[in-house]
Amino acid sequence: MDSFERNKIAGAILFALLVLFGVGSVADLLYAPEAADERAHIVEGAQVASAPQDAAATAAAAVPSLAMLLASASVEAGERAARKCVACHSFDEGGADKVGPNLWNIIAQPIAAKSGFSYSAAMTALGGNWDYERLDAFLQSPRKHVPGTKMNFAGVRKEQQRADIIAYMRSLSAAPPPLPEEESGQ
Repeated sequence: MDSFERNKIAGAILFALLVLFGVGSVADLLYAPEAADERAHIVEGAQVASAPQDAAATAAAAVPSLAMLLASASVEAGERAARKCVACHSFDEGGADKVGPNLWNIIAQPIAAKSGFSYSAAMTALGGNWDYERLDAFLQSPRKHVPGTKMNFAGVRKEQQRADIIAYMRSLSAAPPPLPEEESGQ
């Protein structure tokens, strides 16, 4: 490599650095925050919000509770959303088990207790009954809620869609359990 090519490489590197620092300086001039005026009046009682804590509190307050979502849930929308489940589950009374168990009258029933279906050890060990909260958590992410489950489904991310599916599943019972009531103070 001769000296002319080394000079071209060195020139290109210097030009790139000049552009990098030049753009940074121009950006600092254009977007420099202005300091508050010394004569500015401070409003008593005003609170400055700290972004991370208040953003989390605002996000938590913005998410409606499961009771509120179920109260406004649509059985018809839930039936449409549950169509993706029919490849593995049946919803008919007395329907056959498929890859997954029949889901007729599942709410308020014991978990992993349908006779004739082979549940995973993780699902059998879960115990308890399918209440609205557990069903919501399971539908959101089956593998996160029950690590080791055989259910190969990513989950339903949207809260309202999960509530609609639960409302549909609730309708699949001769005597559906009552909806949860909104807790006071929310």
